[in-house]
Amino acid sequence: MVFKRLLGSLGVGGPTVDTVLAPGATAPGSALSGRVRLQGGSGDYDIDHITLELVARVETEADGHGAGESQGVVAFDRFVVGGGFRLAAGTEHSVPFSVTLPWETPITELHGQGLGIVLGVRTELAVAGARDKGDLDPLAVGPLPAQEAILEAFGRLGFGFKSADLEHGRIGGTGQQLPFYQEIELTPPPRYAHALDEIELTFLATPGGMEVVLEADRRGGPFAEGHDALTRFTVAHDGIHHQDWTTLADGWIAQLAEHRPALHHYADHGGGDHHRSGPGLGTAVAVGAAGLAVGVVGGMVAAEVVDEVGDFFEGDDEDGED
Repeated sequence: MVFKRLLGSLGVGGPTVDTVLAPGATAPGSALSGRVRLQGGSGDYDIDHITLELVARVETEADGHGAGESQGVVAFDRFVVGGGFRLAAGTEHSVPFSVTLPWETPITELHGQGLGIVLGVRTELAVAGARDKGDLDPLAVGPLPAQEAILEAFGRLGFGFKSADLEHGRIGGTGQQLPFYQEIELTPPPRYAHALDEIELTFLATPGGMEVVLEADRRGGPFAEGHDALTRFTVAHDGIHHQDWTTLADGWIAQLAEHRPALHHYADHGGGDHHRSGPGLGTAVAVGAAGLAVGVVGGMVAAEVVDEVGDFFEGDDEDGED
């Protein structure tokens, strides 16, 4: 999906901008490349700068207890990719770019199947002192090798994908950098269904490794109410093919089910931050009983996405977060 839009600040006859991203999904911490194509208008214009802005549809909990959720557009990175030239009337000009995505950029797809996460690349032109957000394109992001290995492991253990969303706020005790985090909600197999309603998985990647935050909604017994358990683990990017991820993930889940925090890796939520949430963006992607990633490989059945991606791009309700 590519949009062309006349610069509203310049009126009829102004230049148009068309940003084309390289095909296929990129990965967190990897290069995002493409071209910004400009078409000159009826007169000459000085292009001060061309800026790319990464934006995401994010949920915010008004009271911190799961009620009153609202959605907004949050910008989480900006890159100046060109400028300082004159665009002559009626001429075409192409500006190639290659920028690096933040390591915490959310995953939007797994094995080509969308997860319901909406990201975009917004192009902003500064022309003769006037600014206009002239183009907005969808951004597809696939998992890092370690992220994919962990999701595959949960699939082999029989966990199913329920939904994914982006939550505004921070997870206390972690090295989180972005103003929001991704939650991937999984349903447990029969082996753990007696102890866990669901688990929520968050990846916080860095150049040197990745924090894996797991939160479980634990079932209550006959004489006790259910409660949440949260724990955090650290994994490296290298050596993933020599790791028994299924056994490792099974140990993580066992600790959650028994509510035993990982030594030196337990993280609670300071400053009133809240980690749990319901399905985000009005979306849910269902997989069969085969499990998460295994179900994807075998032909994941995607439920209807209620919030169309196009609706996100038509809106421009950024909440001002950087």
